[in-house]
Amino acid sequence: MTGLRRIQIGLWIMAGLATLAYGALTLLPKPSAQTEEAAFRPVFALPDGGGRLRTTDEFAGKFQLVFFGFTNCPDVCPTTLSEVAQVMDDLGDDATFVQPIFISIDPERDRRLGIDAFTQAFHPAILGLAGDARETKATAASFKIFFAQEETPEVADGYTMSHSSALYLIGPEGDWLRQFDYGTSAADIQSDLNSRF
Repeated sequence: MTGLRRIQIGLWIMAGLATLAYGALTLLPKPSAQTEEAAFRPVFALPDGGGRLRTTDEFAGKFQLVFFGFTNCPDVCPTTLSEVAQVMDDLGDDATFVQPIFISIDPERDRRLGIDAFTQAFHPAILGLAGDARETKATAASFKIFFAQEETPEVADGYTMSHSSALYLIGPEGDWLRQFDYGTSAADIQSDLNSRF
């Protein structure tokens, strides 16, 4: 066998192996968007209004409705918390399977103003959490939300907060399930929850 013939056979073998490898790769199952979402497990470790540390693990087995906001918020936060309160009332006995959580993105001021009084004004089941600056940033990063202080001289303390306005649904095993955009009605949130019980 000539040297040229050996090279040709070697090339044909390599081409055949490459074809087989490509075929095997195309037959492997591809991760779906749902699988990737199920792997997203945001976490928090933040004190409540009384200073007790509350963590994600504490609520294992329950659905969590998590919202980030601040007590001086003029519209988005009160509107969303009102919808959450309506959901909790309308769920009846099934409300025991849901823990609504309000996480402050302005924790120093919210602790001073009274985060418990703020959340309880909407519904007794809503748990308010307010950590320090480092804990707040870590939690926001885990949930992949945005927040920032904005200088606003005409309002109290001279600033307000901008932030992501969605309500987040976390499953009983800690998986991120979905977000409800700002303005989603209590009826739609409840309907989604009922389909998961």
